[in-house]
Amino acid sequence: MTLRHMKIFVAVCDCGSVTVAADNLSLAQPAVSLAIKELEANYGIKLFDRISRKLFITEDGKVFLKYARQIISLLDEMENEVKDWDSLGVLRIGSSITIGTCFLPQYINRFSPKFPKVKIYVTIDNSSVIEEKILSAQLDFALIEGLIHSDSVVSQSFLEDELVLICGAHHPLSHTPEISLEELTKQTLILREKGSGTRELFDSTLLTQGINVIPAWESISTEAIISAVSSGIGVSILPYTLVKRDIDEQHLVRINITHTQFKRSLSIIHHKEKHLSKAACAFISLITDDV
Repeated sequence: MTLRHMKIFVAVCDCGSVTVAADNLSLAQPAVSLAIKELEANYGIKLFDRISRKLFITEDGKVFLKYARQIISLLDEMENEVKDWDSLGVLRIGSSITIGTCFLPQYINRFSPKFPKVKIYVTIDNSSVIEEKILSAQLDFALIEGLIHSDSVVSQSFLEDELVLICGAHHPLSHTPEISLEELTKQTLILREKGSGTRELFDSTLLTQGINVIPAWESISTEAIISAVSSGIGVSILPYTLVKRDIDEQHLVRINITHTQFKRSLSIIHHKEKHLSKAACAFISLITDDV
């Protein structure tokens, strides 16, 4: 089987359609269908179930996809390494939302003038999604604030961060310097979605105290959360770096929680079997040398 077969298979998985994959690859649809059939025949497995004219990847297909992505990624890296890496190459960087908002733009602004022809592609999502993309070789490395859940991922801390409890300037708690965890659970909570590093730290900290909460609002958008809290709808727990300006400008008020702090490390992660290009190592060094 050839690299072409694998690239076609990955394209079909990403597009969820033979027709769309064929269009994206500038191939005829029968050529794409034939490549999939040849893969299935060669390995004696079924890659897709075809139900009501839709494709659903099988468990064998998921395993094959994992290896296909790794192989394609390694070949791409080989090409970049052989070429003049200072002037050519691609970096695929993942980032959790907090880091993508507060830190990543300044890192890229410092890196790009030194290596102007290294093309950078960025994916920003919650920490669990980013970790999955690291595992499937869709990213070279990533910056996240959440915990790592796979033994296949290598993690290196580069910065400390803290979550803080906030309310609006006109909220009933705005003149309360400190509340207990029990009092916090009685509030209308506006939280990040499950899977985010922020939510994971909040839930795990409360769980150690035997406390479980159900938020009134859940959102992937920190801007939506800040807007709702500023309007007095409820309270939230968010990274201090994200809300510092609003606190300084008195749109939001920080409230301490008795005997409780939400501290965490921001981390650089990559797959343990991932060969980091010189460009990737240079970018990582830029971050770690800044600490």
